[in-house]
Amino acid sequence: MKKPFLNEDFLLQTETAQQLYHEYAKQMPIIDYHSHQIPDQIAQDRQFETITQIWLYGDHYKWRAMRTNGVPERFITGDASDWEKFEKWAETVPQTVRNPLYHWTHLELQRYFGITELLNKESARRIFDECNAKLQTSEYSVQNLLRRMNVEVVCTTDDPADSLEHHRAIAASGFEVRVLPTFRADKAMSPEDPAAYNQYLDKLGEAAAVDIRSFFDLQTALRLRHDYFAALGCRLSDHGLEQIYAAEYTESEINDIFAKVRGGEELAANEILQFKSAMLVLLAEMDWEKGWTQQYHLGALRNNNSRMLRQLGPDTGWDSIGDFPQGRALSQFLNRLDGQDKLAKTILYNLNPADNELIATMVGNFNDGSVAGKVQFGSGWWFLDQKDGMEKQINALSNMGLLSRFVGMLTDSRSFLSYPRHEYFRRILCNLIGTDVENGELPDDMDLLGTIVKNICYGNAKEYFGFDAVAEPALEAAATRS
Repeated sequence: MKKPFLNEDFLLQTETAQQLYHEYAKQMPIIDYHSHQIPDQIAQDRQFETITQIWLYGDHYKWRAMRTNGVPERFITGDASDWEKFEKWAETVPQTVRNPLYHWTHLELQRYFGITELLNKESARRIFDECNAKLQTSEYSVQNLLRRMNVEVVCTTDDPADSLEHHRAIAASGFEVRVLPTFRADKAMSPEDPAAYNQYLDKLGEAAAVDIRSFFDLQTALRLRHDYFAALGCRLSDHGLEQIYAAEYTESEINDIFAKVRGGEELAANEILQFKSAMLVLLAEMDWEKGWTQQYHLGALRNNNSRMLRQLGPDTGWDSIGDFPQGRALSQFLNRLDGQDKLAKTILYNLNPADNELIATMVGNFNDGSVAGKVQFGSGWWFLDQKDGMEKQINALSNMGLLSRFVGMLTDSRSFLSYPRHEYFRRILCNLIGTDVENGELPDDMDLLGTIVKNICYGNAKEYFGFDAVAEPALEAAATRS
């Protein structure tokens, strides 16, 4: 018998899977510990005028699909109207079958707007008008969208030079969803373009009230900003890297390299590698000192289309999975920190599925019993945050480590309509475990398995990140350092 598309038991292929999802996973709050949500939109409690604005602006997943479907750029990032862009997306949706976008699109229409009609060229106008009408009501403001999806914590991604003024405003407003910054210092360790790097250092120095002339000054500025982020509840850092950097260096070499680039000189390839390696260690030690969790997103090959990079800029849909060697440098980096007893809680996100088992076994090398799941194999991300990618990540983690200690899913998204991705993950998780029960590979013990599911969906993250232990943001103290 054929199952209806996207019904209540979507992706749940067994009775056990259905029980695990509906009785244990479904009601768990969401801790979105890594996202790219825009904090000023939360602070302003923005209401979007059209579904296009909240759904298509900035979503390079959809942009790539539209381009592949032959949609001209004018209807993607160009000057076409919101209706014209939505219409082109609606025409594209039927062509995305077996792409996660097909599932996500219809999940989001159902969960937020109660629309069960399939999106296509014929239904586009009706759905556009219905969504837009609902978006005009207070129920669909950004803060109410977060409430609707039972979101408890949102961690944004922020540069050390950011003022965090919107985080201060959110905290002062009494909004019950905690919106916390994440310290992402990639620009501070990227000296490849001396002119751009020096411009950034000037901006960072202004934010920290430090005249950055030496490498010591850079460290001082970063520590001051790290303290400022902590005062506003920050508990995590993040890096987006091709691979970990772990070259040998001395303090005098790094001082000389910094002086060279601060003077506007180009660095040699080995000098860039040494500088990045030193910065990674410095930032990791700062995280350890505060008890933060450090995150490393590894393996993206970015900006492959130079023509479109010049036309549209970065993060517009021209990136792919890279095949960078990961193992040795990652081992050296983690071992250096562990050897000095300065290894913070760590999450490693892998973009190349060929490296799943590598990452899953690497984390086990540095789980020392001090914290449950101290070093984590992070959820499938970017090109892997779909059914096959999630299943592979879960299976590798299960085979090589402890799935029961996994901190679960995140959105990694700029869209306030992306929270059904947590539901998608939870259904996939419950289906895998439920199938094992039905096959006799796991006991039919709902107390055990239901507790594990609830922990992966919520409890592990809540305990691991220690959000409850974070004091209310020291607004006055932080304001004096902003």
